[in-house]
Amino acid sequence: MARATSDVEQLRNFTGRGLLLLGQFAFMAVGITIVLLLMNWKLALVSALMFPFLAHTVVRYNQAAQPLFYQVQEALARLASVTQENLAGAKVVKAFVREEDEIAKFDAQNALLEAQYIGAAEVQSFGNPLMDMIGNLGTLIVIWFGGYLIMHGELSVGAFVAFNTYLLMMVRPVRRLGFLINQTSRAIAAGERIFEILDAPIDVQDAPEAMPLPAVRGEVVFDHVSVSYFGGEPVLRDVSFTVLPGQVVALLGASGSGKTTIVNLLPRFYDVSAGRVLIDGHDVRNVQLATLRGQIGIVLQDTALFTGSIRENIAYGLPDASDEDVIAMARAARAHDFVMGFPGGYDTRVGERGVTLSGGQKQRIAIARALLMDPRILILDDFTSAVDSETEALIRAALDRLMQGRTTFVIAQRVSTIQHADQILVIDHGKLVGMGNHEELIESNSIYAEVYHLQLMDEAAPAELAPGSTVPADSSVPSPSGSGLG
Repeated sequence: MARATSDVEQLRNFTGRGLLLLGQFAFMAVGITIVLLLMNWKLALVSALMFPFLAHTVVRYNQAAQPLFYQVQEALARLASVTQENLAGAKVVKAFVREEDEIAKFDAQNALLEAQYIGAAEVQSFGNPLMDMIGNLGTLIVIWFGGYLIMHGELSVGAFVAFNTYLLMMVRPVRRLGFLINQTSRAIAAGERIFEILDAPIDVQDAPEAMPLPAVRGEVVFDHVSVSYFGGEPVLRDVSFTVLPGQVVALLGASGSGKTTIVNLLPRFYDVSAGRVLIDGHDVRNVQLATLRGQIGIVLQDTALFTGSIRENIAYGLPDASDEDVIAMARAARAHDFVMGFPGGYDTRVGERGVTLSGGQKQRIAIARALLMDPRILILDDFTSAVDSETEALIRAALDRLMQGRTTFVIAQRVSTIQHADQILVIDHGKLVGMGNHEELIESNSIYAEVYHLQLMDEAAPAELAPGSTVPADSSVPSPSGSGLG
């Protein structure tokens, strides 16, 4: 954010003002030099004696100032990061009584920024007067040599006054050279930071011969897929499965097992390290990203809403959608009732990242947003994580109808959410260790059976602890986390 604001502002100041002043200085320097040579070439050469010293000083000043201003921009970015984190995590800071520590962290970063500014100012305080002194010394030499020429009759007083007037016209910009070099150094440092982002390589982009993906039926094939992030340990190892059009596929596994990586390969948020991902026989790496992602609807675990109205957020993928379509999708996602409970209805502003909505409300808005695109492939990444059981049941009832005819990938932590899926994929440490429907996996897969029975026991625990019940002192209910699966 600091690069997108502070650094861009530094670059704007230079291009909007400093660059024009530098151009003006260069134009005047060339023009006045020609005039001075025509008036008296001897005096003009003497006036240029200090130019090498001035040029040397400018180069040294720029070499010293530019790294310092780069450090200033870096320190400013870190201070902005601390401020943003404290604003976003204000409740966490208060909950853990860390106000004083965060204030101290801010003060320390602010002091570091101050020290960087002072360091740059010290270089500036030495460089600017030195350039002024060199300019004034050049003027003094011109006056001395001009007087010598006048005394020997080689120059008239009027010509000398005119010469000196032209020279002063160039001395004034020279005195501002320190300010211009200062702005130039800051702009170069800011530009380096901006272009570090602009020039960053894009890992996933259209292949040179990529073709548009035609309307898909929804068949998905993972053909011996392996994935490694940044050349590290594989997070998926030789995963192969086939999903027929219209099937509902659920993924179950521990946190970090690779479930989210599998669904992220479909819209090419990442690329495979080995193997292929095929949609209707098309390798996703050989089709245009826009046509691929336009046929995939996604509801992520971390719901991201944008500052604006509820209507704008639901219609984010289709900005020209009619009000009727927006309301229909909100009804399907069980969002319409709570939306109409707001004074502004669908025009209600949700605030930054949807801060005015609860977790369950944001999740249902995200579901409506995905469904409005009428995708052939639907990805639900732990979509019920922020809703209660009653709301989950309502959403599931709506999705049962809306999933018809769509290939749907569901990631969920509760077996009750996925047990009716056509296929259930059990993922363990990046490997596909089980595949089948609920009944098949109960009989054939020990990991799935263990998770299922542990969750049944966990749900039965409240009934065992009801008033009037007795609990043996040594009894215990195993935690679902004991299996390594959430």
